[in-house]
Amino acid sequence: MVNDEPTNKIDHLVAPLYNQYFRERCYLGLMCHQGGRQMIQINVPAQDLPTLLQARPSQGNDPDSGKNRPEIKGHAEEIKDYIIQRVHKNKPWILGTLTANVNPEDIQILDLGRGVCFVIIPRGHKLDITDGQHRKTAIHQLIESDLGKLIGEDDFPITLVLEENFNQCQTDFRDMAQARQLDKSLLVSFGEHSGRIGITKNLVNRVSMFYGKTEKVKKSPSTKQKLIYTNAYIVNLVSCAFTNQPDNDLEDYDVEMASHELTQCLNQFFSECPVTSHIANQSVDELTVEEVANFKEKYLLGFRVGLEILGRLLYMTYDGQQNEFNRSQISQLAQLDWSRESRLWENNVVTIDPNPKNPHKPYKISMGASQVRIAVNIVKAYLGWGSSHPYLS
Repeated sequence: MVNDEPTNKIDHLVAPLYNQYFRERCYLGLMCHQGGRQMIQINVPAQDLPTLLQARPSQGNDPDSGKNRPEIKGHAEEIKDYIIQRVHKNKPWILGTLTANVNPEDIQILDLGRGVCFVIIPRGHKLDITDGQHRKTAIHQLIESDLGKLIGEDDFPITLVLEENFNQCQTDFRDMAQARQLDKSLLVSFGEHSGRIGITKNLVNRVSMFYGKTEKVKKSPSTKQKLIYTNAYIVNLVSCAFTNQPDNDLEDYDVEMASHELTQCLNQFFSECPVTSHIANQSVDELTVEEVANFKEKYLLGFRVGLEILGRLLYMTYDGQQNEFNRSQISQLAQLDWSRESRLWENNVVTIDPNPKNPHKPYKISMGASQVRIAVNIVKAYLGWGSSHPYLS
């Protein structure tokens, strides 16, 4: 239950201030002290952002020409598209807090006690963005477009850093940019249960070759932990199997139907393939580190590129209208020579280093798009899957 009494007290306190400074831009703020400076958090209506904030990106090869990095072409558009897509699907969305610096002499701060303050920003004065220039641009473009009503009722948090020193503002941007980029496997693990992300999450739990043997957080699978794949490997396989495009999000696919069919397809493949049947039929507790290491060392299916090739080959067996993979052709794929020494992969995704550091490991794996395409075409020719293949028309 909401207690109206505290709200009434706050209204009674700030209403005269809003009336007094009605010609200025006024916001309630929360004050904090961090890193030797005072900071204030305010929440700003979307329609205020275009006139309240300004980006000062560096120009050309002169970093001192601005307070933050040069704009990345297309990034604001990506953010705008993300918001539009989520709103149209009636799904939640979120943008991180923007950060701006301001000379404390340029604004007025009234301390209301207990860390609460009343912030008065003069008309015509703009705050310089320290972090969030692309988010601001996306919001700005949306507000001024015909789709402005999509975010017309939304507010955006801004952290004001009371800082007038230009060099320190640049340093603040650098410091906030130090966050480590998340590994793709972790992004998949925390992704929404829809499209290829949802299908991948299901496969990791339903395909015996993946269950318990897939790294869900880090960039690469640890052999010592008996992990063979990562979520990132599998999500590419999923997209390739249904569309032959490793980056397709499969947003329009029914997650359960697609998961069920691809699960059956992959379980058949891994159980029939001589090089994977043992691992697929064993739990991770039953496998030894040596068995996992041997598989990842000797067979293409132990590499990310191997799963991508498999996905692209599975696509050739897929009937999209019936949502089914051709079982007899899956058996054909299972009987291919998936070892690294196979002639199928020679001089495309697998090459021999003439001067290897380890003479016992002369093979080099390539993941280039052209090499993958050549490998797939060689398999097609080997199996007699030409352009007349029923699912390639």
